[in-house]
Amino acid sequence: MGNCQYQIMTICAFCAIIMSRLLIIPILIINFESMKFSTEELIEGIQSGNKRLIAKAITLVESKKAEHRIQAEELLKRIMPLTGKSVRVGVTGVPGAGKSTFIENFGRLAIAHGKKVAVLAIDPSSSINKGSILGDKTRMEELAKEENAFIRPSPSSGFLGGVANTTFETMMICEAAGYDYILIETVGVGQSEVLVADITDVFLFLKIIGGGDELQGIKRGIMEMVDLIFINKVDQDNLQKAKNTRLELKRALDFIPPKEKGWKIPVLLGSALHNEGLEAIYDSVAEFIDLKKKSGRFNEVRTHQAEKRFEYWVQEYILALMKKNNSVEEAYATHKKNASEMISNPSTEAKLFVEKFLTKGNNI
Repeated sequence: MGNCQYQIMTICAFCAIIMSRLLIIPILIINFESMKFSTEELIEGIQSGNKRLIAKAITLVESKKAEHRIQAEELLKRIMPLTGKSVRVGVTGVPGAGKSTFIENFGRLAIAHGKKVAVLAIDPSSSINKGSILGDKTRMEELAKEENAFIRPSPSSGFLGGVANTTFETMMICEAAGYDYILIETVGVGQSEVLVADITDVFLFLKIIGGGDELQGIKRGIMEMVDLIFINKVDQDNLQKAKNTRLELKRALDFIPPKEKGWKIPVLLGSALHNEGLEAIYDSVAEFIDLKKKSGRFNEVRTHQAEKRFEYWVQEYILALMKKNNSVEEAYATHKKNASEMISNPSTEAKLFVEKFLTKGNNI
């Protein structure tokens, strides 16, 4: 009988624990909802360098929810006077070129020079489930420990060009937070990194030796966009090969019109892992920015970049607005079906769809 009473008491105690946990759940939900921040709180957090609130602001900007977009637009509008003072550096290269190691040690070098560094690491998203590993913060463990460093991994979410679709806006937040250098690590998809060059002041290309094709980097598309080239992972075993590759790259650059007048693209050797050659890269970045500012090209290029972002968002908002209209949505589905089934040429179907709703006299 004693055993029976003990079992009943145990069951009752277990039920009490379960009930107490269930009662906590609504409280947790309420607390989670109360974690939302006002625009004022986010701006104050950004200006004070509160990394948690900077991250919250970036999450807000990345959100596609309608109510979040409204607050994000207000936030970006309010912080605009605080932006524009950083150096934006895009870092690209094939997978395995050592981009994360380079950014970590270059970032630590910049901090040693008294700078604040923000890293925007773009990870490729799965085309199947849209997921992303977002492991860059783990790879940059030492940089993440630095007080004057902020690392934000973001999924590309299928957005082409090696960046995420809100990378430009994320940069604005980091600039408003007072970061001197903003380093953008791309997904490393090679020649499709056009958008990286379109949102940065300096475009750095990492090259490695022994990739199977030593002339892989000598392609007009990527070479026309770069401002600096760093041959990474150089040691005594491959030093001569690295020097030969540098010579080949320099010869190739002679056939390409200079991107900036008076700037001869440096091709530097080193090892990011062993902090070799990074000081030369740091000096070259500073020299390049100084040249652009003296010539007036710095502000000219940034104006052009802002115009491109305007054009991008015009297209996004027009398409989003059109999809909200039932008749437009039906027409969109019909023309898309015609294109996908190759009943008609996809570009023709797109033209017919747009003309149907954006010609004079038609309202969305």
